[in-house]
Amino acid sequence: MPQLLHLSTPATAAQHALVADAAVQAAARCLQQGGLLGLPTETVYGLAADAGQPAAVARIFGAKGRPANHPLIVHLPPAWESGVAHHAAHVPAFARALMQAFWPGPLTLILPRRDGVAEAAAGGQASVGLRCPAHPVAQAVLTAAQALGVLGVAAPSANRFGRVSPTTADHVLQEFPHLGAEQLTVLDGGGCDVGIESTIVDATRGVPVLLRPGMLTADQLAQACGQPVRLPHEVTEQAPRASGTLASHYAPTAQVRLMDAPQLTQALALLGEPPPGRLAVYARQRPATTAVAWRPMPTDAAACAQQLFAVLRELDALGVGLIWVETPPDTPEWQGVRDRLARAAA
Repeated sequence: MPQLLHLSTPATAAQHALVADAAVQAAARCLQQGGLLGLPTETVYGLAADAGQPAAVARIFGAKGRPANHPLIVHLPPAWESGVAHHAAHVPAFARALMQAFWPGPLTLILPRRDGVAEAAAGGQASVGLRCPAHPVAQAVLTAAQALGVLGVAAPSANRFGRVSPTTADHVLQEFPHLGAEQLTVLDGGGCDVGIESTIVDATRGVPVLLRPGMLTADQLAQACGQPVRLPHEVTEQAPRASGTLASHYAPTAQVRLMDAPQLTQALALLGEPPPGRLAVYARQRPATTAVAWRPMPTDAAACAQQLFAVLRELDALGVGLIWVETPPDTPEWQGVRDRLARAAA
């Protein structure tokens, strides 16, 4: 089993106290020494390694079963200016404005990459994804690692490739039970507040392009950077590859099907009484039948995002073959949740 580290300092403590925590220091040394670390962030837990060590980055790809040309996001400490300068060849003014507005936070920016820097983490592309996470434990680890010479930490979600992302340390342990303590260290920073991965904006083509929705809306981004945020089909140049943009992703073992509320009600009525243990439902209203496992979907987008992956994991663990999910509203604040569910159902 992986090694599990517990904080002796509350996760909400001041950063200088967290940086001094023995578990945080051990996590930073793990990164410096080329190891893999289960790192809590406000979005999901990441499978982290020093982005400047190609062998360490290769361990991420190997553990996840992820194609080596599928780029990773590089995470920077709260004092992110030096990390941006190290990794990015150029930062457009609109990208700088987005950093100032939303870092630390759940926003990743794709920028032109400096030659010879983080090539393995970038999947061999001439661009690199950068993010400064807001989770206090992640900030403490990144700050402590920076003091040891780690200038950026590659950290995709800490799950097997294409599967449901983890939002607790236990989820990470469940994903990699075959890895020993010498292969993976997991730092328990509690549950993730946001619950789905960061919004990704491409800044390599002269205008901001939304590659992956998250909990930041296009209007919020546009207001911060002073210009409209385009969608991929609105820009003719080819987009760089980016994390979490494959058609099928975030998927449990059970088959996920999305239906609006009337379709879901009708489908349950036509189904009658299914065999117990076969079907689970994630919807706002309790089904009339008691033969299905039901979890209530929050009416608030942020609350739904925070619990989404945990609910999918919980229902999957019941051994059901089908998970029927009520399609969330088609409004800006729900786009990140809708995106994750659409990919899970693909």
